[in-house]
This record gives sequence, C-alpha cells and structure tokens, in this order.
Amino acid sequence: MNPKSLTIPFDEMQEVLYRLFRKHSFMEEKAKLLAKTHSETTLDGVNSHGINRVPLFIEYVENGVIKVNAEAEKMEAFGSIERWDGNSGPGIINAIKCTDRAVALAKEHGMGLVALRNNNHWMRGGTYGWRAADEGCISILFTNTQPNMPPWGGKDSRLGNNPFIVGIPRAAGHVVLDMAISQFAFGTINNYKLKGEKLPYSGGWDNQGELSKDPEKILGNQRGLPIGYWKGSALSMVLDMLATLLSAGKSTYKIGQDDYETGVSQVFLCVYPEIFGDNGLQEKLLNEIIDYTHDVEPLEKGGRTYYPGERTLQTRKKNLAEGIPVSAEVWEKVLQLSK
Repeated sequence: MNPKSLTIPFDEMQEVLYRLFRKHSFMEEKAKLLAKTHSETTLDGVNSHGINRVPLFIEYVENGVIKVNAEAEKMEAFGSIERWDGNSGPGIINAIKCTDRAVALAKEHGMGLVALRNNNHWMRGGTYGWRAADEGCISILFTNTQPNMPPWGGKDSRLGNNPFIVGIPRAAGHVVLDMAISQFAFGTINNYKLKGEKLPYSGGWDNQGELSKDPEKILGNQRGLPIGYWKGSALSMVLDMLATLLSAGKSTYKIGQDDYETGVSQVFLCVYPEIFGDNGLQEKLLNEIIDYTHDVEPLEKGGRTYYPGERTLQTRKKNLAEGIPVSAEVWEKVLQLSK
C-alpha cells in the first residue's frame, strides 16, 4: 500500500461523513443519502469522485454555491419527457431524484427522459447507472461541465469532459460504463497527484503545448486530452449540445463564465426492457457478448478482459472485506471538517 494511504471501514466512513453533513445543516435524510453515496463511490474504488471530493463539496456549501435546502423541481412535462430545475441544490440528491423519476417514467411508458438544468456536480456519474440497473432499467446519462479540454486543433479549453454513462441490468452483475470524454477524468488526474504518481498515458497538454503524463501540469492549465482525439472532441461538443437543448440550461460556455463549476445541465434517459417480456432472452444475449469477449487470448500472460463494471464489483467486494484505501491527507481533512 502507498505509505501516504490508509484503510477505513465502510461503516466508519459513512458515519464520519454523516456527522460532517449534519454539521453543515443538511436534514437527516439528505445527510444519510450524501454520506452513503460518497462512501459507496469510494468503496467501489472511485476515490476521485467520492471521499476526495468531500472537502471541495463543503467549500461549495460554505460559499453558498450549493444551496443546502434546495431541491430539483419539475418545470415542464411532455408525456414521457420532463424538464426539471435543480435550483442549485446538492448535485447527488438532485441527480438521484431525477434518475428515480426517469425510472418511473420508463416503467409507465417503456421509456422516460428527464433533463435537468441548474444542478451542481453529481460526483460519480456511474452512481445513477447502477441505481437505474438495480431497478431493472437500461440507462443513458450524461452531463456537461466547465471547459477543461481544447477542441481538436485548438489551443485553449472550450469543451467539457462531459461524463457519459450507460447502465444495463444483468442478474450476474450489471454492465455499467462510466467514462469522461477526456482521457482521464480530472478527479482521477488529481488522484494521481495525491499519490505522487505520473499518469500511465498522456492525459493532457502542458504549458508548452506538449502532451504530458504529469498531473500537476495538466491540472494547472485545465487542458485535458479528448478520448479518440478529434472524435472525442466532437462527442463532447454534441453531448453539451444535447444536455443544453433538452434542459434549456447552461452550456459549457456559460458554465465557464462562473467562478465555480455550477449550474450544469444533465440528461437521464431510462428504458424498461421488461416491456418486451423476454427477460430470459435478454440475459442470454448479454452473456453471449460477455462470454465472447472474455474468451480471447490475452496480450500478456495471466491477463484477461473485462466488461464495463466487472472490476468495480470486484473492488467493492475486496474493500468491504479489507477496508477502503484512502489518502491519509484527504481523510485527515475530512476528520477536521467533521469536528
């Protein structure tokens, strides 16, 4: 284990975070939900969007960027499509509310879409893919962000890394793709910085315009590398367009004019596959694809392939048994904030 890290039991983390959120005036149920979600994200190995984000979340609360008592509310409805306004409330709570609403619409109509504007950071986007899958729904979810990637061929950042999530329910373990449109999410880059490590691959540009593996250089200028180069650049732009248009909210351009990353636009699309009445066939088809991709000769001896979400399930099981590895520096900050 990294000497700068330690392990924390899941229940202990959840209790410390609950005390912290109650201290900052969150009602009991909201404090429990925030503590549970941050802890579960960290349990799954996504420290960058779990425990590591907590000090920044509290800073946003103290600065009034996040309105403690505000909640998302429905503004317009068009059958199975709805627009909601997050009213600058806590991103996790608003996103869970809109995920659940999209699930309810999907179970009523077969498909449901909720577009949300004026929300704060939803932390790990995969949280909502796992949640929808637990309810038996396929989900396609995405959000825009502040500008942190140059459009391909450009020098300065004009695009967001706009996380994109696809969740597919499966009895033997849900399939959940959760990815930023940058090569590395900025929270992940910060995670490498905390560990004093270089990125395994180039993750952005330095001040001289050269691709770099140095997390400090990339974080310093917010110039991330799009996945697939020009293809990721185009995908980021299109996701920003869709989130902005469907929610009638802020674009990455407008978000970048604020001092803080706030007022983001998000989309929650759910499909209820049980309407087809062929659950056994769906499971069979999923397993066929997974088995086919598992059954390939690995590039390296002892290696293997994984479906999206498979390693998350393994990490979750391991950390429940052994404790959750966290940065000692981050944990100390959280403990001080909770006192």
